[in-house]
Amino acid sequence: MTSYSCCLILLLFTWNTAAYGPNQRAQKKGDIILGGLFPIHFGVAAKDQDLKSRPESVECIRYNFRGFRWLQAMIFAIEEINSSPTLLPNMTLGYRIFDTCNTVSKALEATLSFVAQNKIDSLNLDEFCNCSEHIPSTIAVVGATGSGISTAVANLLGLFYIPQVSYASSSRLLSNKNQFKSFLRTIPNDEHQATAMADIIEYFRWNWVGTIAADDDYGRPGIEKFREEAEERDICIDFSELISQYSDEEEIQQVVEVIQNSTARVIVVFSSGPDLEPLIKEIVKRNITGKIWLASEAWASSSLIAMPEFFRVIGSTIGFALKAGQIPGFREFLKKVHPKKSTNNGFAKEFWEETFNCYLPDGSKNSPASTSFHKGHEEGLGAGNGTSAFRPPCTGDENITSVETPYMDYTHLRISYNVYLAVYSIAHALQDIYTCTPGKGLFTNGSCADIKKVEAWQVLKHLRHLNFTNNMGEQVDFDEFGDLVGNYSIINWHLSPEDGSVVFEEVGHYNVYAKKGERLFINENKILWGGFSKEVPFSNCSRDCLPGTRKGIIEGEPTCCFECVDCPDGEYSDETDASACDKCPEDYWSSENHTSCIPKQIEFLAWTEPFGIALTLFAVLGIFLTSFVLGVFTKFRNTPIVKATNRELSYLLLFSLLCCFSSSLFFIGEPQNWTCRLRQPAFGISFVLCISCILVKTNRVLLVFEAKIPTSLHRKWWGLNLQFLLVFLCTFVQIVICVIWLYTAPPSSYRNHELEDEIIFITCHEGSLMALGFLIGYTCLLAAICFFFAFKSRKLPENFNEAKFITFSMLIFFIVWISFIPAYASTYGKFVSAVEVIAILAASFGLLACIFFNKVYIILFKPSRNTIEEVRCSTAAHAFKVAARATLRRSNVSRKRSNSLGGSTGSTPSSSISSKSNHEDPFPLPASAERQRQQQRGCKQKVSFGSGTVTLSLSFEEPQKNAMANRNVKRRNSLEAQNSDDSLMRHRALLPLQ
Repeated sequence: MTSYSCCLILLLFTWNTAAYGPNQRAQKKGDIILGGLFPIHFGVAAKDQDLKSRPESVECIRYNFRGFRWLQAMIFAIEEINSSPTLLPNMTLGYRIFDTCNTVSKALEATLSFVAQNKIDSLNLDEFCNCSEHIPSTIAVVGATGSGISTAVANLLGLFYIPQVSYASSSRLLSNKNQFKSFLRTIPNDEHQATAMADIIEYFRWNWVGTIAADDDYGRPGIEKFREEAEERDICIDFSELISQYSDEEEIQQVVEVIQNSTARVIVVFSSGPDLEPLIKEIVKRNITGKIWLASEAWASSSLIAMPEFFRVIGSTIGFALKAGQIPGFREFLKKVHPKKSTNNGFAKEFWEETFNCYLPDGSKNSPASTSFHKGHEEGLGAGNGTSAFRPPCTGDENITSVETPYMDYTHLRISYNVYLAVYSIAHALQDIYTCTPGKGLFTNGSCADIKKVEAWQVLKHLRHLNFTNNMGEQVDFDEFGDLVGNYSIINWHLSPEDGSVVFEEVGHYNVYAKKGERLFINENKILWGGFSKEVPFSNCSRDCLPGTRKGIIEGEPTCCFECVDCPDGEYSDETDASACDKCPEDYWSSENHTSCIPKQIEFLAWTEPFGIALTLFAVLGIFLTSFVLGVFTKFRNTPIVKATNRELSYLLLFSLLCCFSSSLFFIGEPQNWTCRLRQPAFGISFVLCISCILVKTNRVLLVFEAKIPTSLHRKWWGLNLQFLLVFLCTFVQIVICVIWLYTAPPSSYRNHELEDEIIFITCHEGSLMALGFLIGYTCLLAAICFFFAFKSRKLPENFNEAKFITFSMLIFFIVWISFIPAYASTYGKFVSAVEVIAILAASFGLLACIFFNKVYIILFKPSRNTIEEVRCSTAAHAFKVAARATLRRSNVSRKRSNSLGGSTGSTPSSSISSKSNHEDPFPLPASAERQRQQQRGCKQKVSFGSGTVTLSLSFEEPQKNAMANRNVKRRNSLEAQNSDDSLMRHRALLPLQ
């Protein structure tokens, strides 16, 4: 069984070596062998294997100059290490490098060559196989390029723990150490690149993109990561397609149709150049322009795509490129390549033929190289310029610098430097083994590996713990996933004005070490869109929503497709494409266009506004009129009218009205805490003081007139002291209510935001509506009592209390305050204060006008009525009215009683009181003389009642002036004695009080 396995492995190795002849590899012997996998060709020729004969190895086509330069970078690094006196001294590195042809099958075919010898060495089959010539094992492999190829190679090399260091495979799947145990790389993980792509789209405020990915282990994971990042940034994907260099024409056309019909202008592509090339050709054929291509590093600088004839279609490409490195002496090394001098490089011959479009004489004209060129030229992809199927012979003296090819593009060494770094990483791992001190090694018990018998797994162990400084002074160490963290350059495709070629202008960079939000830098001034424009293209599903609006969702559409909705009142947005409107602070309101917040309008009953000015003027007018009345009463304080109205209480009443008018001013102006706490008590106490004065005056006169014969006790209890005491007691109750209110729930200034959105009403929060109700209710209760007494005394002499006018003033008071309640409840804001001010002023003007204006009119304009005779005449008339009514009632009762007894008829009023018709003066005087006589002697009044009219004449002349008048008075007094009415006695008792 063991012999069988040995023979099988040898057969595989022999077959593999035969398939790769000397011209298909670069090989050099050494103490330690490094393997290499490079895409010297872009693909293989399609060939139908019908299996009618033994299958042959597929042929590689389309020469890749950049791939050959990467191969040269590995050879240059190995030769540089071999010539170094410090790095691996006395040790020689050899190499075995194969062409993967950018396909998995060719890469695995080459990998078997590495594995076969390692497997023979590990099985120790020398004694069975009689292997006399020892071939050193391949202890590490540099490569491959594409992530899909590296995935297949890594699965095979991982079985034998042969370290693989890739220089261009960036798929994040390869970071899975459970599956790819021996894989490491000198290129950053695609995870950072996908994040950087999403950051660029967010930077340019694009949100509507399409995605295209190669259908392999590079494209699919890369675009999947991009989708995750795009979703976090609210970037929507219109379409997502997969492509491959082996896709048939119908599949390519379907993808092109999707691109052509899409409204997305930005297309994110995760692909390699060969996979993308068929799609770009079809797009160029259809002349689909106006698209912005966001390129991954695998094709951002690909010579297959960056061609002048494609520029009109993909001129707006923004791509990622690896950080460029410096390789001193590499340019000169590239110039030294020659088929005759590069004996260890089997690819040099084909390179020479492809570069100069010729064939070497020692080769057949129909050699594979010629066939390869012919097929490539027919597809428009060959490097040569010939038009025939056969090339002229090469002289060998051609100058490599005279021809422009990607091989000599030394401007930015990116992949080449990664190859260089990968070789040096393996060399430093070997150096660590070479310089290992026993007891400090990485293996069991601190042991070290033997450099002369080193095995691949030992090199892998040291690679995982590698830490060295490269030639650029940077620290190199692989993380736990076998990755190197690196930065990206951002490039923009420009068309060179010199030769019309595509050049890659660096327009920014992406620093993965920086914190989030600071990683991306772009110099927009360097970017040319479409090769000439500076204006950033638009790639959004919907137009930007301007400040003052927000994005509204459209049902059934992606979140990036939206409609712009105006921000509601009280909310604003000050940025473009706001997802939601922000609420304004409490004291602010949105502007008219909802782009900012402005302070809310402050409203209160101000002194300066017309309404406030009008109310103030009315309050001042009331104060002036009250002061005027008070002045008149003070000046004429000794006149009968003033005395008859209880002079002292009138002064107090006028003072209270001054307070009422003044209290209304506390309701005007910006409410402060102190004004809020002062205005309601001032109003309430002022009105109670006013109503109390009126109540005491009215009640006193009513009690005096209706009392029986007044005694000294009446005069004592109804003196001024008692009157003021009653006023004080009534007012004190209101003061107690106010004190309790201010102590338990004091009013305060209040900023009301709820009534109107745009306005802050500064009002007074009353603290307790119940307290306010008690205050107004108590005032109305006193007013009701006062109204009752005023109505009851409405027929008393008007000179005493103006009962009719007080009744009317109380009616006005009730109408005002009953109307105030619904008005107060239905208004808001500053109008609440205005309603209360109007009510105070109306009630105050009503009291002032009804009670005092008539008296002021008599005092100022009717002085003839402001005499003691007029007052006494009025009082006497009232007394005789009462006496006549009483006499009439008694006579009616007597007559009814006589009628019922059948007796004689009783006396009539005409028998006791002379009627007007029976007692006319037989010698009447002229009218003027009569008025003069009445003014001199007294007054003459008519008293009307049920059955007639009585003329009453009273004289108040002094006894010494007219004795006859005294006799007349005695005669009339005898008439009074006959009727002996109690009211006359009340009149006599009342006179001394006046």
